[in-house]
Amino acid sequence: MSELALLAEKADAADELAPVRSRFVLDDVVYLDGNSLGALPAVVPDRVADVVRRQWGELRIRSWEESGWWTAPERIGDRIAPLVGAAPGQIVVGDSTSVNVFKALVAAVRMAGEGRDEILVDASTFPTDGYIAESAARLTGRALRAVTPAEVPSALSGRTAAVLLNHVDYRTGRLHDLPALTAAVHAAGALAVWDLCHSAGALPVGLDEHGVDLAVGCTYKYLNGGPGSPAYLYVRRELQPRFDSPLPGWNSHADPFGMSPSYAPAPGAPRGRVGTPDILSMLALEAALEVWDGVSVSAVRAKSLALTDFFLKCVAARTEPGRVEPVTPERHEERGSQIALRCADAGEVMKRLIARGVVGDFRHPDVLRFGFTPLYVSFRDVERAARVLGEVLA
Repeated sequence: MSELALLAEKADAADELAPVRSRFVLDDVVYLDGNSLGALPAVVPDRVADVVRRQWGELRIRSWEESGWWTAPERIGDRIAPLVGAAPGQIVVGDSTSVNVFKALVAAVRMAGEGRDEILVDASTFPTDGYIAESAARLTGRALRAVTPAEVPSALSGRTAAVLLNHVDYRTGRLHDLPALTAAVHAAGALAVWDLCHSAGALPVGLDEHGVDLAVGCTYKYLNGGPGSPAYLYVRRELQPRFDSPLPGWNSHADPFGMSPSYAPAPGAPRGRVGTPDILSMLALEAALEVWDGVSVSAVRAKSLALTDFFLKCVAARTEPGRVEPVTPERHEERGSQIALRCADAGEVMKRLIARGVVGDFRHPDVLRFGFTPLYVSFRDVERAARVLGEVLA
């Protein structure tokens, strides 16, 4: 057995999160794509079967009350809240990330006031955030300016209404400084909107601690909610009375069953709701979140850094110098829970890795991307992935 394999065995033996792996449906594949779609939690299939057969099949319409369907968006939001550093009553689950970005950004601009005519958006953002920001700017009559997160402090001015940023860059895995950037946005009198898709469930976020105004995120990556599982919207408690959604659906009405022709927003987080919740996927997500019982985000972060450090060490040992180039920052305070490697023939290399039982993904034009979900990825997985990568590249 190689020295790296021995190190992996030793690390797994000391891993306090190792027992959590059994809470997932896994096989012999090394699955390093949890930053795109998390693995299936073992409790989900039976729970979904109960929702379909009993709650829908037997109780039918009664389940809106008796099975808690109506309150699911807020209840599940409160379940997510501690994973992103939020107190209860500030997160509502529903819709997609794109829809929630739209709601959050337009509401932020409206709260900023008429005197501020510019929106800043992360220039390296996931494309849909940029598309939504452009639409929100047109809708609100604001100018849109794309800047890198590093440029945000110098780009802020009295014109700035809102800033839309990604906590972790989806390509490179770079972790941006949420506390410092939020403070800079506030010092300029603007509102901060954060996309947490690649950080929630992988590292501490601290929404309340750092005074974030609004945040959105998906639940199918590190939260393991399943393909297309609903996203969430965070609205800081102090801002909730002023939150003016551009999508005032009947589910966010103060009296939704009053069927009034005029709109009156519900108090608190529910005013972030729009239409009827997607109950099947929402309750699958609720079941999936049970894997977090007894798990601390700080322990997850510690293991994430250990896994990514070990992967970089193994890749350096198993590949020829210069064959791949890490583009994820080496410094822990700048790293999310993924490693991106630049590789000239990355698309073909990833196909060969997948054929060998190591699943990551390819990002155009030349990036191999590997996501490390600490709840179920082991150090043995990491050593094997780097070993197979070395063999494929050789």
